[in-house]
Amino acid sequence: MSHPNTTRRKHVLKEMMEDDYSLPTEQQQIVRVVSSRGNNLHEVEAATAENFLVSMPNKFRKNVWVKRGDYILVEPIEEGDKVKAEISKILTPEHIKEYTKAGIWPERFAKKSTLSNQAEHSAGSDSDESLPPNTNRPVNMGDDEEEETDTEESSAED
Repeated sequence: MSHPNTTRRKHVLKEMMEDDYSLPTEQQQIVRVVSSRGNNLHEVEAATAENFLVSMPNKFRKNVWVKRGDYILVEPIEEGDKVKAEISKILTPEHIKEYTKAGIWPERFAKKSTLSNQAEHSAGSDSDESLPPNTNRPVNMGDDEEEETDTEESSAED
């Protein structure tokens, strides 16, 4: 016999994976997650550049995680002053493709601007100077060079 949480997680994940990619209703809107505020609240950015808080419903809690930069579909709620909406669907890359084909993907979240930014960053990132130093390795400042010259001198004397 399976545990109720396991069963609920299975059904929530199955619902997400077998989604029919239905288009959002008039009340729903596509937003991007800006940050997590804790207590199942997330700050999001709408296509109108408005930031507000959304809550995660109980069925998603401890089953599905969202991170900064993810796109979600939210429905407005009336009872909140600060929390203005509730998450109704977490969008996958397949959702984004379908919504773009349908012409309802917000222009503000279009991939074209992010691709040009990535191209600019990748063009200048070929050098090792742009990499941060590895703090997990000890730094040897010139110790190797001294050892090599000592061994070369001693072998030359022999």
